[in-house]
Amino acid sequence: MSEAPDPQVVELATKIFDLARRGETEELVAYVDAGVPADLTNDRGDSLVMLAAYHGHADAVRALLARGGEADRVNDRGQTPLAGAVFKGEEGVVRVLLEGGADPLAGTPNAVDTARMFGRNELLELFAAR
Repeated sequence: MSEAPDPQVVELATKIFDLARRGETEELVAYVDAGVPADLTNDRGDSLVMLAAYHGHADAVRALLARGGEADRVNDRGQTPLAGAVFKGEEGVVRVLLEGGADPLAGTPNAVDTARMFGRNELLELFAAR
């Protein structure tokens, strides 16, 4: 039988996930530089990169990738940060993820399929240029 998580650890993790969602890059990377894994995931498998990407924070995504965050890490639903950024129409984040090695064909649905579904032709052109 597993023990209940330490409430202080849960509180700290929640704070770190919120920093990623809000794009508070400086404070977020201070935690990562102090030892928090750049690929920390929540209970749905959303990584810090995923949360920052989905909420449109290119600088936070760039900083997390530079510290070892995975550009193609899928969450529990098979989604990647790139597909999330495409869904939200965050072209700046898409570019950062591509520069960080993200694969437009990774995940389900992948970023290419997501761009097609939502008519994001400018992103399809960007993927084709890669």
